[in-house]
Amino acid sequence: MQFGLFFELSVPRPFTGDSERRVFENALEQARVADELGFDAVWVVEHHFLEEYSHCSAPELFLTACAMRTRRIRLGHGAVVCVPQMNHPVRVAERAATLDILSGGRLEFGTARSSTWTELGGFQVNPDDTKKTWDEYVRVLPKMWTQERFAYDGVSFSMPERAILPKPIQQPHPPLWVTVTSPGTELDAADRGIGCLGVAAASYAEQERRTKEYRRRIQQCDPVGAVNERVATLNFLFCHENPRDAATMGLLMLGMFSLLNAHLLSTREAYPTRAYHSLGNLAPRPAHDDASPGDRRAVPEGIAIGSPEQIVAAVKRWESIGVDSINFIVNAAEVIPQEQVLQSLRLFAREVMPVFR
Repeated sequence: MQFGLFFELSVPRPFTGDSERRVFENALEQARVADELGFDAVWVVEHHFLEEYSHCSAPELFLTACAMRTRRIRLGHGAVVCVPQMNHPVRVAERAATLDILSGGRLEFGTARSSTWTELGGFQVNPDDTKKTWDEYVRVLPKMWTQERFAYDGVSFSMPERAILPKPIQQPHPPLWVTVTSPGTELDAADRGIGCLGVAAASYAEQERRTKEYRRRIQQCDPVGAVNERVATLNFLFCHENPRDAATMGLLMLGMFSLLNAHLLSTREAYPTRAYHSLGNLAPRPAHDDASPGDRRAVPEGIAIGSPEQIVAAVKRWESIGVDSINFIVNAAEVIPQEQVLQSLRLFAREVMPVFR
């Protein structure tokens, strides 16, 4: 089992001249500490126009800053939006290879097609085209990285023969992933031989179903490049010796993330399309559906909020259903003071990680 951090870079209102800088600096410090503690990866999203929820529109720059502050931790695009109006595929290949070089071969390369009309509409993108362009990107990027010269005549772009430079350090190329929110994307990942990067908090049963089918299907894949058959899931982390204190602070973070996330879902109604399925699994479900609205909230099933012993039990369950790695959101809109975030990371590294090493 591997463990990573997952950054949205959410910035609370009111926006001031210092608010974004503080969020970025806190996240960079968390990445540095995670590297020292033995975490395996840091992942960062690409989002545009999403006020408060995510101010991370240039993840390659944030990851480069991480690379300069760390020595061994893997650096994950979680993920590059494979839409030509946002990122031309040649520029994607060039930037990714440069980041792989600057990090000493530590890049994990996730792909995505965006999921909100706020973003897609801002770039005047037809949502019904995004699956086609994503498929094209994951097929051409490995060729751009591995072939001395490359030419292409396709749907989203065409180009004459050129040498695409630089080339990545990792051979044959950085591991490929696709972000999984709605059910079915794990099948797209398996068919192409790329990693399944969960970016929505799924239940044990849902993740087990997805993982089982992914494992079965990838055995018959037609790979677009080097096969990456790892499964990662998203989670939330707040570790504290006192379970009640852990729940109090951890649920504050979880509630803030769910609130900001809920604001995005309604934008789908502006452009209803079958190209995007329901994302009802984005927010973790309550542990007890029959609880009264006035009752103290319980930590949802499988969420890593609690004492080290409680988190060990949850991680063992994820491990038993075939998950290879868990990526943790450790704050949302800065509702947890930075020192408490770092204390949580240190306690997790001291008491939980050794159980799975």
